[in-house]
Amino acid sequence: MGPFIPRLAFIQEAALAYPLGRKLMNRLKAEDVEVSVYKKKIPLSTQETFAERFFLSKRTMVVLVWKRRDFQTCKPSAHYQLPLVSGCPGLCEYCYLNTNLGRTPYVKVYVNVEDILDRAREYVDERSPATTVFEGSATSDPVAVEAWTGSLRRAIRFFAALDNARFRFVTKYTDIGGLLGIPHKGKTEVRFSVNCNYALERFETGTPRLQNRLKAAREVARAGYPLGFLVGPIFVFEGWREEYTKLLHAVRDYVPDDIGVTIELVTHRFTARSKKVIEQAYPGTQVPLDEEERRFKHGQFGYGKYVYPDNVMTEIREFFERQIGAVLPHARILYIV
Repeated sequence: MGPFIPRLAFIQEAALAYPLGRKLMNRLKAEDVEVSVYKKKIPLSTQETFAERFFLSKRTMVVLVWKRRDFQTCKPSAHYQLPLVSGCPGLCEYCYLNTNLGRTPYVKVYVNVEDILDRAREYVDERSPATTVFEGSATSDPVAVEAWTGSLRRAIRFFAALDNARFRFVTKYTDIGGLLGIPHKGKTEVRFSVNCNYALERFETGTPRLQNRLKAAREVARAGYPLGFLVGPIFVFEGWREEYTKLLHAVRDYVPDDIGVTIELVTHRFTARSKKVIEQAYPGTQVPLDEEERRFKHGQFGYGKYVYPDNVMTEIREFFERQIGAVLPHARILYIV
C-alpha cells in the first residue's frame, strides 16, 4: 500500500510562517496536489451529497497552526492527548472518530509542533515527580501522514530527553521505517491496531492488511521500542471466539517470544452522531448499529454511547483474559472497555 497522497490541500496563511508549513506547500505542489491558501476558515465544500463531501474530505489535507489550549484528557489510554494530527485517511466504516469529525473529516496537520511539545512539558512539570503519559493518536493516525510531517520523529526525540514523561501512539499503518533508528530510550510505546478477518474484510478499506501490520510490529520490537496491540473494535458475531483466537495466534507468530507486549481491548461502540454519519457515508453498511441490542452509557466528553450489555461484556472479558493468557503469556492487558 502506497503513502497517502491527498487530492486537495488547504493551507492556513499563518502556517506559512513556519518551516513545516512552507515545506508542505512545496511538497504538495510537487506532487501536483491542488493547493489553496485560506486565512481564517477552511473553505466550504462544493460537493453536493453527504457522501461526496465525506470522501473528498478524507482525501483533503489541511495544514494549520495549532491554537494554544488545554490538552484533552485521554482515559484510559493516557493522561492527555498530544494533538499533532487530527483525522485519518483510512476508510473504516465503524470509525469512532465519526462522532467528532462529522461530515468533513479532514486530515489536519499542525505546523507549530514545538508549541505543542512546550505545552506538554508544562503538563509534565505540573505533575512532577509523577509520570505523565501522552497519547499521540486519540483523534488521528499520525503514522499515515508521518512521511509528510515528521511530527512523530520530533515527539519521540522530545520525550526521550524529558524526565517523568512517556509517549504512546497506535496505528494501522506500516510506514515506520523513519522511526526505527531514533534514540527513543524506551520512552515511546508503539502500538498497532489489529482485528479479526471478519472485521477487516467487511469494514476496513484504505488501510494495510493484518500481516503487514504484524511485520511492522516485529520491526518496531527489534528497534527496541515498547510494543503494544490494540484489539478493536471487538465485535460479537457468530464464530467471534474462533476468529479472535486466530488473531491472537497471528500476533504470537510475529512477536518475539522474549518481549512482553501490552494489549488494549476495545469493544465496538457507537454514538447517535456516528451512526448517522456511518449510514449516510456507507449506505447498506453491515456495521451493527441497533440501539436495542446495546446499553446506553454516558461518555467522558459529555455525549452518550451505545455499548454491549453487561452480560456480553463479561463474556468478552473472560474470553480474552483466558485466551491471551494461553496464547500470549508474556502479554499484559491494560484495560478492557
